[in-house]
Amino acid sequence: MEYHKLTGKELTQIKTLGQLKASGYQPKSIKEELRDNLILKIKRKENVFEGIWGYEDTVIPDIERAILSRHNINLLGLRGQAKTRIARMMTHLLDEYVPVVFGSELNDDPLLPLSSFAKNLIEEKGDNTPVSWLHRDDRYSEKLATPDVSVADLIGDVDPIKAATMKLSYNDERVIHYGLVPRSNRCIFVINELPDLQARIQVALFNILQEGDIQIRGFKLRLPLDIQFVFTANPEDYTNRGSIVTPLKDRIESQIITHYPKSIEIGRRITAQEANLKGKPVENIHVPELMKDLIEQIAIEARGSEYVDEKSGVSARLTISAYENLISAAERRLYLNGENNTVVRIADLIGVIPAITGKVELVYEGEQEGAGLVAFNLIGKAIRTQFVNYFPSPEQKKKDKGGNPYVIPLAWFGEGNTLDILASQPDKAYKTLLHAVPGLEEVVTQMVKGLSEKEKEFYMEFALHGLAEYSQLSKKVLDTGLQFKDLFSSMFDIGTADEGDFGEEDDN
Repeated sequence: MEYHKLTGKELTQIKTLGQLKASGYQPKSIKEELRDNLILKIKRKENVFEGIWGYEDTVIPDIERAILSRHNINLLGLRGQAKTRIARMMTHLLDEYVPVVFGSELNDDPLLPLSSFAKNLIEEKGDNTPVSWLHRDDRYSEKLATPDVSVADLIGDVDPIKAATMKLSYNDERVIHYGLVPRSNRCIFVINELPDLQARIQVALFNILQEGDIQIRGFKLRLPLDIQFVFTANPEDYTNRGSIVTPLKDRIESQIITHYPKSIEIGRRITAQEANLKGKPVENIHVPELMKDLIEQIAIEARGSEYVDEKSGVSARLTISAYENLISAAERRLYLNGENNTVVRIADLIGVIPAITGKVELVYEGEQEGAGLVAFNLIGKAIRTQFVNYFPSPEQKKKDKGGNPYVIPLAWFGEGNTLDILASQPDKAYKTLLHAVPGLEEVVTQMVKGLSEKEKEFYMEFALHGLAEYSQLSKKVLDTGLQFKDLFSSMFDIGTADEGDFGEEDDN
């Protein structure tokens, strides 16, 4: 049977070089392998990068063109843009198995051996040379570039212990201990954060990329390594921590720019796919669609915030972690109150603050509370942005002669009433409190079309948060929840007017 028609199981039954030759095997470079398998998948309309959302019309076509062109690739983009994940998924384009000379450090192709070990073994044993099989999952190597990475790590070095135990001269090629790059022969090799590599280390790479030469402690070896290089880099690194040396940059044929999700819908899809909710009682926790939008809106606000360093970026991990914390906040309430079901609340967003503070890099690092205050601000902005998608703007309704629908609930707070929504409040108490605000239910049922009964209180609370973000009410963070009260009366409460405000303080 011809080699290309053999199944994976049949291939692994081939144990010698002679059997491999008889099968009709012909060597193929890794770039040709990637290219041929990509062509097949394109023709079959198969998705190579399953689960990578938002790149269908931008990044993925660029990657496919680079593979068809047999290019090495640099993925340039801010953190959390799936660069490494894309590189790892390229293994799906490799053949399931490839033959290697058994025992070879460099994954030598039996018909195109590189190392002296493989050449000597084939010369000695001929067609009886043992052959092993390398699975596609084992043909991926990755290295995070850090300033302490050495040439020995990547390229190799002389091993004095090997020289002593084998009684070899330092002039013998067998004393070389090969680094990660030669050991990744016939593999996809990824270097993350390339600009962090010292310039002299980058210089050691570009000869490999172009000419296939490596130099190790005076050894000049001609090793035409067969590697698909994929690099990743953050634009910030080019100025803050280093740069890619020009000769190396010139040898990376395709530089592909990645980006964050361009819509809330795409962001939601990524969050839903990546959030780890294993073991959580998700069937007992209802999450309104609006809340899913709010989680994504927080990241959008962070990426445009004057307080967040835009060069650092805001990873998609922010929304993933925030959603996990949101579910956990509702889950904790279920256990505390011994309830069977609950609906997430806007107040549960307090629980996502720890997921935000570690994911944003501030322009000015201040006191310890700085990141927390920025997180409050981002949540407030997200609520403000989404509010007008469901309710009329309070600012416009003030000027509208047709009447202000918020008059009755605002008047209730104007009479000195306050409303405390606590994180661990039982559902019954939570609903009772919201329905105690006159006119609030009417505003919600009138403005939110097709409102389900179980989401009514969620939107009632959302309306209060929106009014606070538009400076119609005062909203204060308590140790255990939130307090709403009249805006003007709160101004006269000494020490409480500005402390703990949830969201923006001076929008209007």
